[in-house]
Formats: sequence, C-alpha cells, structure tokens
Amino acid sequence: MASSGTAFQILGDTLRLRDFTEVDVTPAYLSWLNDPVTTRYSNQRFVRHTRETSLRYLQSFSGTPNLFLSVDRTGAGPIGTMTAYISTVHGTADMGILIGDRTVWGQGLGGEAWSMLMAWLLDQRGLRKVTAGTLACNMAMLRLMEKSGMHHEGSRARQEIVDGIAWDVMYFARFRDE
Repeated sequence: MASSGTAFQILGDTLRLRDFTEVDVTPAYLSWLNDPVTTRYSNQRFVRHTRETSLRYLQSFSGTPNLFLSVDRTGAGPIGTMTAYISTVHGTADMGILIGDRTVWGQGLGGEAWSMLMAWLLDQRGLRKVTAGTLACNMAMLRLMEKSGMHHEGSRARQEIVDGIAWDVMYFARFRDE
C-alpha cells in the first residue's frame, strides 16, 4: 500500500517502489542506462546518459501526476526504475520498467514490481485502464505483461529496428473491471 506521507511508496513482500530522487542518480544507475544489453529493446540505447540528462528527466516529473519510481529490493537497495505517465482526464496510465541490475534478472522481481504498481494504479489511484508497449522480440516483457493480466490491444507492424530487423511494437492493456 502507498504511504500517507509526502513521499510516495508502495510496499510489497520483497520490493519497495518509491519516489526516484536526485540521490538515486548514482554511477550504478547511469551504468544501467548506458548498458547496451539492459537497453537493447529501448530507445534509450540511442542516448548517452549523464548525471545532468538524468536530473533533467527527473525534473520533468515535477508538478505532474506522473510517477518516476525506484524499484528497491528489501534490504539490498535499488535494482531498477519504473514510470507511470498518468492522464487524469482519461483515467489511464502508461507504464514502463527498467530492471537495470542484471544480477536479479530471471528472478521474477520485474513482474512483482509491475504487478504492484499496476494494482496500485487501478485499485488505490482508481484509474480505469493501464497500458504498456514493447517490441515483439522482447520476450521477457511480453511474458511480464501477459502474466500480469494485460491483454494485447494492437500492434504497429515493423515499427522499430533492433539488430537490423524490423519488429512490431505491441500494445497491451488491463482495465480496472477485469
């Protein structure tokens, strides 16, 4: 559940989602953003990230309903980040996730974080729909979205290039009443 204080957080069994802050712009965080393996399916792979560009991105959330969160493993610190771009007028949010710490890949922590935030957005925040998109070649993300109860809504055929191959961008959604 989210805290009632000024700092946002959602607590789970093994994870905590909390506001990403300036102190989170660490060398480890920058290494995640600049790692070609971690960002293989993200357009972030085309950008060189620095402390300054990361602080500008963090500042872009100020004064908006959008969320930029640190994904922390209980007792072990940050393992990734999440975003939720919220449209209050439409009652929707578009989610994203980056598990940057490759030592935890394959342990289900991304799925746990995803489900925690999606449940909070639909139940606690009262949004009617949560959406997300990924490339058809990003099998881990496709499994994560399907396991979380999201349904395929549509695709953009051969929209983006990865390793010289054009891939579909696939869009998924889950409604509060599902």
